[in-house]
Amino acid sequence: MTFMNCFSQDCENAKQDVDREANQLEAFYRLSLLIEQKQFELVCEEGKCRLVYMMNDAAESFLVFQNFRIKGRYEPDFSGTPEIWLELGENHYILAVRQGPDNVFTICFENLEVEDHFYNYGEIGHFWVKGYEYLRQLEYRLAILRDKCCYLGEEAASDEERRLAKMADFPPLQCYPAVPDRYRNIPDDPWYVERDTILEYRRLAAQAGDRSLERILKRYEKRPSAGRAKKIARMLRRNAHGKTVDLLAEKLRQAAAIYPDRSFGTVQDTEYQKLWEMGKAEQERLQKAGIHAELLREEPFVRARDSVTYQVYLMIWKKGPVNRRVTVLPLNRS
Repeated sequence: MTFMNCFSQDCENAKQDVDREANQLEAFYRLSLLIEQKQFELVCEEGKCRLVYMMNDAAESFLVFQNFRIKGRYEPDFSGTPEIWLELGENHYILAVRQGPDNVFTICFENLEVEDHFYNYGEIGHFWVKGYEYLRQLEYRLAILRDKCCYLGEEAASDEERRLAKMADFPPLQCYPAVPDRYRNIPDDPWYVERDTILEYRRLAAQAGDRSLERILKRYEKRPSAGRAKKIARMLRRNAHGKTVDLLAEKLRQAAAIYPDRSFGTVQDTEYQKLWEMGKAEQERLQKAGIHAELLREEPFVRARDSVTYQVYLMIWKKGPVNRRVTVLPLNRS
């Protein structure tokens, strides 16, 4: 091996050591946040033990215990608030968890690593709240993108995603929440908006050639108010501003498309692909009849239990006299 090759190999090994140390530092930082927030959900399978850090349709993030040993019993259905503390032993760490008064277990481990998985969220659709569902899907995708950037850091997202994430906390769009209010974290001042957020929407309206929306956004930037936010919210559902809404949806689809789809194993993937192809065939049939329809899906998480099952939907567009509307057609429900 030449001197240059030896030097390159040494550099590569040093870089791997630095990356490994950075990963471990980040892992213990995230663990400290979970302990502070008293959040604990364990997923043990295939010889690995993972602690859930963040789960949504855009990302599944875990802390993975290295060379671990569990003493006691973890109760996955425990619904209370756990008590969690971390101790340093001799050449290992001890994570102790109390689930209620009668159950304490420990995880002894030598080290901790971050494991992040990113997925395509541009074709995800959840229809938990009725009415103007196409706006609720935008609100949802922007929210999960914002959370991905917030919890996993800017390096977890592309430049375009980071710009789009700034558009999540936009009061006019939040007038169309994707989930019922009881599941929302509503801020003390729901009408507060950052100037950068409004600027992103102004750029979007300008790109779409939507002059009237651009003008009111400019006034909104100078003097934000609940009244102006509600007016913009009404404008977003009108036919006249459809190009702006569609442009935002397309930007999100393109930004999310750089990530892979979830995979659930050969058997389930084959079954799910058949359902998706069935939806595409129906979408093409509608398009031939001059009807625009968007194909979307719900899907479970890959590495953690969850109540969502795989579903395929057609969101069929209808043009009202003033407002745009959609009909949501589930394709694989009895």
